[in-house]
Amino acid sequence: MPFVAGLLDPYATVRYLSGEEIDAKAAATADGMIIRTRTRCDAALLDKSPCKIIATATIGTDHIDMDYCRRRGITVVNVPGCNAPAVAQYVFGSIMAVINRPLRSYTLGIVGVGHVGSLVEKWARSLDMKVMVCDPPRQRAEGGEGWSTLDEIAEKADIITFHTPLTREGDDATYHMIDAAFLARLKRFPIIINSARGEIADTAALVAASKAGKTGPLVIDCWEHEPTPDAELLALAAVATPHIAGYSREGKVRASQQAVDALTTFFMLPRVTIDEPLPPAAAGSVTIAGITSSYDPAADTAALKGSPADFEKLRNGYNYRHETPEGRED
Repeated sequence: MPFVAGLLDPYATVRYLSGEEIDAKAAATADGMIIRTRTRCDAALLDKSPCKIIATATIGTDHIDMDYCRRRGITVVNVPGCNAPAVAQYVFGSIMAVINRPLRSYTLGIVGVGHVGSLVEKWARSLDMKVMVCDPPRQRAEGGEGWSTLDEIAEKADIITFHTPLTREGDDATYHMIDAAFLARLKRFPIIINSARGEIADTAALVAASKAGKTGPLVIDCWEHEPTPDAELLALAAVATPHIAGYSREGKVRASQQAVDALTTFFMLPRVTIDEPLPPAAAGSVTIAGITSSYDPAADTAALKGSPADFEKLRNGYNYRHETPEGRED
């Protein structure tokens, strides 16, 4: 949790623990917690805890038992959108690493059009790409034209990037949405990008489809069973990274500040600010040169493929990159 050391110490007893150290014993005296995805917040952790608020410095909340927290009256705050520019940078940096040519002739399918997916869409349009968007909950809520089904994206997209939360129930469940049935419907041997959650992909099905030549290059940042990436998928992936798509310096500043703000507001403490410049808003448009100069996944891929057992070490010790600058193609 970068940039937060010392900020809350004048107002509370603060313990700084690694993810694996946050257990039931540690939580037994915690009135509030700031966490990331490695901390599973459920009855096993919190039944004997006085915890009143959990601030997760992440977009997703699938590591938190939300029903349990509601029953216990525990407030949960996440930080949606904080790392959207970094993930969009990762998506386009990876695309350029794989195809390394102008993007105007490519059709990009975006599955999940929230904070991240919307920015990916905006940048793709600024690069004159053809764009298809699939987001059934938004489509039902907003109506209108321009939405595509997952089947249509499977048929028509040259690149498919996923930006959904991980959900396991209901009509819009995303668990294993990249399954054998979806992969069988692919028509254009698309690049598949997963920088959302590992479990949205059925790893065995994705490996089989890649080996059968049904897909184009695979770009994998999120893996089932992290921090142990599947060896076959790791070998097949053109870009393979240790869940660092959102790891920009600016994104970390946003996430940490928002998480700290959640605690100070909840406990009515004075607001404290991180000693880092306030990040600018996400770029509204980008250039290929701006993308490629700001992020190339080659080194991250080589590091993970060279030492997959160091997944957590590579992630926790990641050298935060700067986000893509504003720009527009001529």
